Amino acid sequence: MMEIRRAGDRALLVETPVPHAFDAAVRAAGLPGVEEVVPGASTVLVVASGPLDALERALRGLSAGEFTGSGELVEIPVVYDGEDLAEVAGLTGLTVDEVAARHCGAEYTVAYLGFSPGFGYLTGGVLDVPRRETPRTRVPAGSVAVAGPYTAVYPSASPGGWRLLGRTPLTLWDVDRDPPSLLSPGTRVRFQPL
Repeated sequence: MMEIRRAGDRALLVETPVPHAFDAAVRAAGLPGVEEVVPGASTVLVVASGPLDALERALRGLSAGEFTGSGELVEIPVVYDGEDLAEVAGLTGLTVDEVAARHCGAEYTVAYLGFSPGFGYLTGGVLDVPRRETPRTRVPAGSVAVAGPYTAVYPSASPGGWRLLGRTPLTLWDVDRDPPSLLSPGTRVRFQPL
């Protein structure tokens, strides 16, 4: 079910259960007047220079279903030694080894980027645990973490309240790379234990 609302005089906000797929569909359609497409957790903001009525009709005609899971696959190696691994095991009723096995046994999709450059919110995981009550003042770059229904890899050192499962040697954000972010909406991700 999709709902479209105006967001000012130059944008439409589309509520959709598959924002990464709808984002891909809008980009692939090459609709005239579209200046920017910004996916979120359950929405896609489409900013345009042209008439919004015509754009809304075009957006309603798009099929996002064909883009589900169509992104490239990125494999991320992980050392499962995170500070919160035992706590996550306790919260889920699993052993530490079972947490790692379940985490790397799923395939994830980047729903959207946010919080900091290159920080991908990955959906499709099987571990659903709450954020920490007290965030850390510094989480190292490369930390693999979970919070609620999401999994993420911290692309740079920053504060954070997600539960740390492990770490990866991959660089997720590199200003000298084109594009700088290793992940983008729709990218499929699998974690590989090291």
